[in-house]
Amino acid sequence: MSWLKVFSRFTSSAAKPLPHSPRGYQSILSHLPLSTAATASNPLGLAPTKPGKEKPRVVVLGTGWAGCRLMKGIDTSLYDVVCISPRNHMVFTPLLASTCVGTLEFRSVAEPVARIQPAISSAPGSYFYLARCKSIDSDSHTVFCETVTDGNGEDTLEPWSFKVAYDKLEHAIFLREVHHAQEIRRKLLLNLMLSDVPGISEEEKRRLLHCVVVGGGPTGVEFSGELSDFIIKDVRERYTHVKDYIRVTLIEANEILSSFDVRLRQYATKQLTKSGVRLVRGIVKDVQPQTLILDDGTEVPYGLLVWSTGVGPSPFVGSLQFPKSPGGRIGVDEHLRVPSAQDVFSVGDCCGFLESTGKPALPALAQVAERQGKFMAGLLNQIARAGGGHANSSGGIELGAPFHYRHLGSMATVGRYKALVDLRQSKEAKGLLSLAGFVSWFVWRSAYLTRVISWRNRFYVAINWLTTLVFGRDISRI
Repeated sequence: MSWLKVFSRFTSSAAKPLPHSPRGYQSILSHLPLSTAATASNPLGLAPTKPGKEKPRVVVLGTGWAGCRLMKGIDTSLYDVVCISPRNHMVFTPLLASTCVGTLEFRSVAEPVARIQPAISSAPGSYFYLARCKSIDSDSHTVFCETVTDGNGEDTLEPWSFKVAYDKLEHAIFLREVHHAQEIRRKLLLNLMLSDVPGISEEEKRRLLHCVVVGGGPTGVEFSGELSDFIIKDVRERYTHVKDYIRVTLIEANEILSSFDVRLRQYATKQLTKSGVRLVRGIVKDVQPQTLILDDGTEVPYGLLVWSTGVGPSPFVGSLQFPKSPGGRIGVDEHLRVPSAQDVFSVGDCCGFLESTGKPALPALAQVAERQGKFMAGLLNQIARAGGGHANSSGGIELGAPFHYRHLGSMATVGRYKALVDLRQSKEAKGLLSLAGFVSWFVWRSAYLTRVISWRNRFYVAINWLTTLVFGRDISRI
């Protein structure tokens, strides 16, 4: 989910955080050790750190799984930490589908970055900046950023640019967002309410209440299961006039849950079909505002379309002048370094092993990104202790064992208190490490509850589950 680089510190330990207005920002930056005034081509920002006087700075771009796991594990007695991201929280993506239909509240799956790494809000040389990285100059160890501001309202601030020098650079790209789940929930509830208004034709009512999910991986299957549960338990009770019109269709080019054991795939197919989910095998050729077209020419009208077919490299990753792995991701070696750029590392969904390493491509999973983030935190701590924390100072340092990924298994819920647990270490492995049914659902919930980042959010999730069980899902459209 992310690739990481570590940057050298750009300010002294007494530097102030960047203000939240362009005028204040320029005022503070005028006192930083930069020689020129800010221009579009040469914006002001944080100056390089001073070896021997200041700690090196780790700059993390993004707040995905790998970046946040890195920040959690980094030793802040060795590094200052600067996080630059357009969001100030991490999303616990395995439970995001549950927020779309009101099983969980959105805050239950969002963990503030400051709770993951308290130093960014308390240590003198560590900061969080709400901004996007626009470009990277690996020769000068500098990243160029642009602030993120609200896009509505006449008094909205215009975004402005700044730059940050780095010793090491980490970049974290996140995939699914809370606002995506919010949009899905609002659209679903809007369609339910509109379909009950007098004057809606039968054809339009069926279209509005047709929910189409494209992609039969764990995310698509779990959302389809949550949606079918929502229909069975809540819609049929609270929207009785339209209960017979709402449908769910899951479209997959091959088999659903292709990485799972064949027995689990068959079980998932049976359970989804029993829940009223229509499974369609096909490839989407074109998507229009109210209809999608399959490769065989079939037109599928929809009121809600959810796309969950996997993750490709972002345009920003594609724009970077680094060697790419097969598939267009940032190419890395066995220690997750970008070989062509000093002090640049890459982890998560935006990276892949170079062909020269002989290593296979890793799946775009949260557990992969988390393990890479943990490995990178340990590696950077080791480099700093060996005296290589500052820019261009880590040459010749022994890095130890390379990154090795061991798959811990896969889980997915299919609704109706049923789930799948596949504990095989690979798709080809054999054995009796596959479970399905209510016991698997209990294991699924228990495992995710323990993996939620903080005790606060574990409490939120547990209370949300209990509230939904007793009172049903929240169907208010806010």
